[in-house]
Amino acid sequence: MKKAFKILRYVVFSILGLVLVAILVFYTYYGIKSSRNMSKLGVEAPLLKQDGKTFKDFNKNGKLDVYEDVRRPIEERVEDLLSQMTLKEKAGTMFITMILMKDDGSLMERPSPSNPFSFFLPTNSDMVANRLMNHFNVLQLAKPKQAAEWYNRLQKLAERTRLGIPITIASDPRHAFSQNIGANLLAGDFSQWCEPIGLAATRDTALVEQFGDIARQEYLAVGIRLALHPMADLATEPRWARINGTFGEDAELSAAMVRAYIRGFQGKGLGHESVACMTKHFSGGGPQKDGLDAHFPYGREQVYPGNNFNYHIIPFEKGAFKAGTAEIMPYYGIPMGQTSEDVGFAFNKDIITGLLRNRYGFEGVICSDWGLLTDTKIAGQVMVARAWGVENSSPLERAKKILDAGVDQFGGEASPELVVELVEKGMVPESRIDQSVRRLLLAKFKLGLFDHRYLNPGLATKTVGKEAFRKAGALSQRKSIVLLKNAANGNGKTLPLKVGAKIYVENIRPEVAKKYGTVVDSLQDADMAILRLKAPFQPRDGNFLERFFHQGDLDFKGAEKQRILSILNRIPTVVDIYLDRPAVIPEIAEKSFGLLANFGAADEAVLDVIFGKFNPGGKLPFELPSSMEAVRNQKEDLPYDSENPLFPFGFGLSYGDSTLVLQ
Repeated sequence: MKKAFKILRYVVFSILGLVLVAILVFYTYYGIKSSRNMSKLGVEAPLLKQDGKTFKDFNKNGKLDVYEDVRRPIEERVEDLLSQMTLKEKAGTMFITMILMKDDGSLMERPSPSNPFSFFLPTNSDMVANRLMNHFNVLQLAKPKQAAEWYNRLQKLAERTRLGIPITIASDPRHAFSQNIGANLLAGDFSQWCEPIGLAATRDTALVEQFGDIARQEYLAVGIRLALHPMADLATEPRWARINGTFGEDAELSAAMVRAYIRGFQGKGLGHESVACMTKHFSGGGPQKDGLDAHFPYGREQVYPGNNFNYHIIPFEKGAFKAGTAEIMPYYGIPMGQTSEDVGFAFNKDIITGLLRNRYGFEGVICSDWGLLTDTKIAGQVMVARAWGVENSSPLERAKKILDAGVDQFGGEASPELVVELVEKGMVPESRIDQSVRRLLLAKFKLGLFDHRYLNPGLATKTVGKEAFRKAGALSQRKSIVLLKNAANGNGKTLPLKVGAKIYVENIRPEVAKKYGTVVDSLQDADMAILRLKAPFQPRDGNFLERFFHQGDLDFKGAEKQRILSILNRIPTVVDIYLDRPAVIPEIAEKSFGLLANFGAADEAVLDVIFGKFNPGGKLPFELPSSMEAVRNQKEDLPYDSENPLFPFGFGLSYGDSTLVLQ
């Protein structure tokens, strides 16, 4: 026995020793890498005095260059800076990918076990000092103060590069309820609003512009200067996984919402107080074959069986372009049969140059969607590049085709060496690179990043999620709720319910429900049941990203459907359903006492409507089909073409003409 304990002790200490050695090697390795990257940087930009004014000498040459002089026209500053840039610096500017920070606001210089993404993304200094990149898409944010401190540290790194080109930080939507790292992020410390599809349900363009303005202020406070939104895509295919980010299936409604959204973020023109919008996904990413998303190989085809391609351009034509969107992003899919070759939008010269540049005269930045060049390995799973239509080409060939199509920037990639190689091999002229870099620099100058690059961290804490912003977001949640059914039961009762009833609730926090009634644990003790449901979907487990995309059939099935119906059969029940996509719910609609749809709403918002503290006024931004057969018979590119829909586009009830206000 003693011998066994001795062996066990030896094994344990050996393992601990190996772990300690591994940790030491890990920290040493990344410490050396960080030091090497930092050694490539110079000093921070010294100050210059001229004509009684102070300027920063970004290139550290002891004189005031045109691009450093805020008094000079922006176009002159752009040309001066462009003339000083090396090919490698130009290439770095043409890439944007995800970036991370530590919770304490320090730079992410080594992978952290608390953040799995840090193991496959380059470190902060690697991207800024080594790859000379200056556009990034921020994922997880620290608390506002720490996020602003990180932003300042990152800008300090950029200031120490040879030319001191500032960083542009971008973000996916982060003001609502859904969490999909491939599309949108939870609100966190920001004010929480309904999803964009809920804004469409309000039909209130003034509210949408207010949202844009508030989101702009919160973004500015933490250094986000580029919004990777809005989505001008149309929800004509009800099974598509990204409908919650759109403004529904009607092109005119979407155009009006997109215009207001961009005005809120950008103002009348791009300036120092603006957040630039990258409107997506030109020329409309909604008509996915069978509703399958183009992030994945099985969703590579966009189809137009209704011959309705031009309908999907209306939100861009009448919305994004009229509002002056700064940037545009095409989607992944192949517009089947619509152009001279069946390749993905970003590879498609007919779409990018022929349609976007030439027909519509768009002069802003065009950025590809994420991950078109290289495969990515995450947690042992390979996510192939979304090079749909050119899958057999090399990353170098893909980069050339994207540039030839007319795209300016590569999204979700950190491979500037590909652009350098294309030029050095004579495959792409440097003058073509200059065209794109010129547009990217112009946006930086218009946003004032060269002249106002640092933040006040204390102001970030005061701005992000402040009370007035939260109240506006809470109101949007209530305004977006759609009352679909308000039918009397056998006792003649209708909504709104009276406060104080005995209620059985599901998926509602008990501490919130108790403010409205007496919460009981069983149906037999309740006067009413209130169920909060979510639109159904068919889970996929092909890779980690698929788990975030709600795709497939829209109806409840099997045991879950029977469980819901059994409650509705036993007791008068109000059903509230979160519609990130349309749902097929004929039996639920028939048997429910009251039926509401929400598009991102807290428990308080839903209960305020149910108990009459707020009068519902939302209208459906898409139709609700009556069956899956009707869904399968729809054409992906046509709006409101479901046969005998359960609830048509635009449907929505209220409690009458009485004015009920939020208390």
